[in-house]
Parts: sequence; C-alpha cells; structure tokens
Amino acid sequence: MLSSSLFIPFLLVLFAGTNSAGNIPASAYAGSTVAATYPPLSATNTNVDSLFPPASQVGFAGATATGAEPDAIETASSYPKVTGAYPLSKPKAADKPAESFDVMKNWANQAPMYSIDSFGLSASPIIPKDCRINQVFLLVRHGARYPTSGSSTSDFASKIHATAASPGFSVTGPLEFLSTWTYKLGAAILTPFGRQALFNTGVAFRYRYGELLNAFTELPVFRTTSEDRMVDSALNFAAGFFDIRTYERDYHQEYLIEADNMNNTLSPSSSCPNAQTDDIGGFGSTQSDKWKSIYLKSALSRLQPMITGYNLTITDLSEMQSLCSYETVALGSSQFCELFTAEEWEGYEYANDLDFWYSNGPGNPTAAALGLGWVQELVARLTQTPITVWNSSTNSTLDSNNVTFPLYQPVFVDATHDSVIANILTTLNFTSFAANGPLPTDHIPANRSYVISQMTPFASNLVGQVLSCPAAEEPTHIRFILNDGVVPLTGIKGCTEDSEGRCPLVSFVSGMQERIGEIDFSFSCYGNYTIPDPDNIIDGRYPA
Repeated sequence: MLSSSLFIPFLLVLFAGTNSAGNIPASAYAGSTVAATYPPLSATNTNVDSLFPPASQVGFAGATATGAEPDAIETASSYPKVTGAYPLSKPKAADKPAESFDVMKNWANQAPMYSIDSFGLSASPIIPKDCRINQVFLLVRHGARYPTSGSSTSDFASKIHATAASPGFSVTGPLEFLSTWTYKLGAAILTPFGRQALFNTGVAFRYRYGELLNAFTELPVFRTTSEDRMVDSALNFAAGFFDIRTYERDYHQEYLIEADNMNNTLSPSSSCPNAQTDDIGGFGSTQSDKWKSIYLKSALSRLQPMITGYNLTITDLSEMQSLCSYETVALGSSQFCELFTAEEWEGYEYANDLDFWYSNGPGNPTAAALGLGWVQELVARLTQTPITVWNSSTNSTLDSNNVTFPLYQPVFVDATHDSVIANILTTLNFTSFAANGPLPTDHIPANRSYVISQMTPFASNLVGQVLSCPAAEEPTHIRFILNDGVVPLTGIKGCTEDSEGRCPLVSFVSGMQERIGEIDFSFSCYGNYTIPDPDNIIDGRYPA
C-alpha cells in the first residue's frame, strides 16, 4: 500500500487546461479545432496600470456597515429551489419541445445541478421547528467544465475533420451543420457557467448558514484538490460565501495534491490501483456499452442516411450526445441536442447511471474503499477524535495536524469530483439509492433509485446538518441533504425511520464506525481479484 504520509508541504500544483485537440490546425473543415485567444497576446503594456488604481486607493466608498449574519436555514418559511440553468439556452429533443421535456435533466453527471424534491421523504431542508443548527458539512462538486484532456469528444471531432477534408463527404438534414462545425472546447477547466454555479452556491450557503460564522474562534479551513477546475471551484465558492474583495483573508484554503502516489480523500483513486484498471475500475464502461448498443440502434439507422463518406458508429452517437451537454455549458447552446429523441436522451442518462453504478457506486468492489477516507475524516470531525489508524486514502501528514485538519469547525467545506461523491454515498451506506439495483444492461427499470443527474451533477452538493433536537447547546441528531433532497438514513445501523430524515448522532457515529470496520481497503484496492457476478455486488464491496 502507498504510504499515507506522501505529501509535499506548501506545494500547490495546478494542472492548467489545454485543448485536447490542439494539434489539429484550425480550418473551415468540419470538426476542426478553434483555440481561445483571449487575453490578446499584445495586452502586455503595464505602463497604463497606474491610470486604473484599485478601489482601496480611490476611496470614497460610502457607508459600509455590515448587517447581521443570515440564518435562512432556520428562519425561512419556504426553501428556494434551483430549477433553471441561466444563461444557457434550454435545448430541445428531436421530437419534443423544450417546455415538455427537459433534455438537461438527462445529461447525468454532465447536467447542471437542479433541486430534488424528494428521495423518498417529504421533509424540507429547512431545520425542523423543534431543532437548531449546530454545525454543517458541505461536500460540493466542481462546476461545469470542458471535457477532460484526450476525451473521445475531441477524437470524434478529429475523425470528422479528417473525413470532411476528403472528396465524397456530404451531410444533409439535421446533420448539415457538421459541414462547417468546429470543435471549440478546451480541456478540463471550468467554463464561465461552471464558475458562476460555484459562486452562486457560495452565496446560497452564506444565506442559509452564515450565522454559524459567529461561532468561529479561528479562521475556517476549507479543502479541495490541486486540479485547476477544483481550485477555481473552491475560490469561486469562497468569493460567493465571503466577499469578492476579502475572501482571501477570510479563511484558509487547503489544496490536497491530486497526483499519482498521493493520499488524498478528495481524489482517492490515486491510492487505489484496482480502481484505475479497465477490468475493475472501468467495469462501468463495459456495462454501459451494452446498453448503448440497444438504445442508440434506431438513432444510427435514422442519422446514417444523412451523412455520406463517413460511417457513424454507436460510439460516435454517444459522443454527439456528450457534445450537446459540453457545448451547451461551454458555449451556451449546441446543435447536437436536437439530433436525438426524448427516449434516446433518457437512454443516455441511463447509460451514465450504469457507468457510475458499476464503476463508482454500489456495483463496484472498490467504491466503498474509495469513500472510506472521507468517512473516517467525517467521524473524526463529529467526535473531535484524532485519526490514529492510516488504512485508507487519508493523509497522515495533513490529517494528524490540527491546523491543516481541525477537528472542530462550525462549517466544513470540501470540494471534490463526481466519482468521489458517488464513492462516499456508497461508503455512507445510503441504501435508498441502491433500492432497485443492481442495474440491468438491457432495459431501463421503472422507478429506478440510482439516477446520476440527481446525485452527482455539476455543482452537486451533499450537506450534513448537525442538529440539537429539541433546541439546546449539545448536538443530538444529524441528517443529510443531497441537492436539496433530504436523504433517508435507514440503511445505517441504529438510524430508524424519521419523517425529517434525522438520525441520533450517537447512533450515526456508531453505525459509521461499524461500516468502517466492514471495509477492507487493502484487499479492495490491492487484492488480486476479478469482478465477480455483478448481481452480487450491492454495497461497494467484494462479496463476502
């Protein structure tokens, strides 16, 4: 196993995004790549900077008195829901208007976050009347981004570009736009919409939980990883939560290095070799491909006659659906969206559900181990007990230091990735999400409980509320809200049914300690095994 103390103090490594298809020269041919050119290369004249002094030098700020901290999570009479994705254009399916079918909600992990009304409970995120908020934990995903470097979306563009440059290529009907389409996406970094989403999340979090800032005696420590999109997400959140001009001095931002051989609970796969293999960690792709060959079959028959000189494949069509989502969150709209019917968009969502279930969720034997480190940190924070056993992705250099890993804060904020949130939901044993799994690969089950657009969309957020019920000084209960939907905790030993989704804090901690004891990180991540019958993996662990 990798040493849990692998850490380079004070080193911040940023992986700046680059265009994954940047080696393709720009041209008017279909699929060619257009590179960003802003700021202008000539914008290097610093002689004029003195003519534009900062506001602090200009002065004349006017009145600057600050009011009391908001506490809407306790005092509001209603809870505002996230329902749109302004300023993005709302896409439509090939056979239904945008008003009757929401294509965005079928983008799975590429969907903008939207509020969930219920995960089986009708409870509101607003604190119950007989309770008060003591502490809050936020686990948030980064905002909307470009495709990852070397993605298959850029591969599709490369193939179209190469074909369009040869004689005999032609497109008609809904595919006609491909004759002049260019690939304008960068790689991995946040889009403007992604930055906005995290800023808005920070603003909303301040309105709901700002009163908890009054309980701090030291500056808060918030965490994220070192990847560029993670850094930008964390900083945009902080700018919204604190203040655009003062946030850098209002808290401490900790960056966990995201790289091979680094223990990092917010990016744990680097310390789990089995999770990085195609056979185990990539098992979801194998299962998803089975479904793609079914739900995209009619689309292939419909679209192939519209293109001459190029043979479309099932993979191409799946990437065209991905381009719909990625272009929309990056450029504001996409012509790829209207190529597919509502049924095919539902199929796309389910293909990604399969990928996550079998790679990052209850159907993969490494999933519980990958979320183990963060859950160990959660228990340490809840009990204010230092971690002393280093048997997961926890980092013994950082987590043993009460400066870099404070055991008590009224507010904790960790920014991470979609796959990690899926891992952690599995480790927490939120069994309501696995109620009708394992997922079949030949049809979409009715009323399925595992829907990735509801669980890990862009800017997804999992909130743990530590409560006093009845209102008192000492915390008595905990509950979790995922994308504004209260999550049942009945899968955790000691957590009984509760209309508000609460579990006694003592019972929750005991249940988590038992769950931690069930997970064998060493075997899950380093053991020599193959995927067993997928029907036998239901809680993210290799079958006993």
